[in-house]
Amino acid sequence: MEYLAVLARGILLGIVVAAPVGPIGLLCIRRTLEGGVVMGFATGLGAALADATFGAIAAFGVKAMTDWLTGHQSTFRLVGGAVMLAIAFVSFRAEPRPREIQRDIRTALGGFAVGLGLTLTNPVTIFAFVAIFAGFGLGGELSGESEAVTLVLGVFLGSALWFLTLSSGVALVRHKISDQVFRWINRGAAVMLACFGVYALFTGLAR
Repeated sequence: MEYLAVLARGILLGIVVAAPVGPIGLLCIRRTLEGGVVMGFATGLGAALADATFGAIAAFGVKAMTDWLTGHQSTFRLVGGAVMLAIAFVSFRAEPRPREIQRDIRTALGGFAVGLGLTLTNPVTIFAFVAIFAGFGLGGELSGESEAVTLVLGVFLGSALWFLTLSSGVALVRHKISDQVFRWINRGAAVMLACFGVYALFTGLAR
């Protein structure tokens, strides 16, 4: 396969994995409303790095890592669920003030770390990559490590592109949203995030 074709497939794969609305998407939207596109995109960029990590595991066929993730799914779900509930609780109680969030490198790095951590504690993502790779025959078509690296780079770029598009779209309307409307959006996102957290805890305890 030519490298550009491999890169294009990786980008498409990254978009497909990142696009479904989940906890990271909700956090990206919330932080964009608070502080603009950079603050929202920082969270998505952390998730994109985690997606690329899982994509690398699938692309290079690291069976030992896949088996280890499978064996520790419950732990990851419990940790991720607890973090989501904590973020949801703080978000719900906060009095949001759009456009007044502290915008500095620490705030951006904090969002990046949350995006990275929450995505890494969701090992289901690795199985999504494995399934997609098998369905499209990607693993068998890669001729060597260089193409595998190209595919992983594409995954990162595709995921990052999706979150950049999402945060940019939200940023276009953030100044038109009143504090009252934003308060309800924030609380709605917190409730949805709490639902994701409860589900993660429930499935982690059930295993």
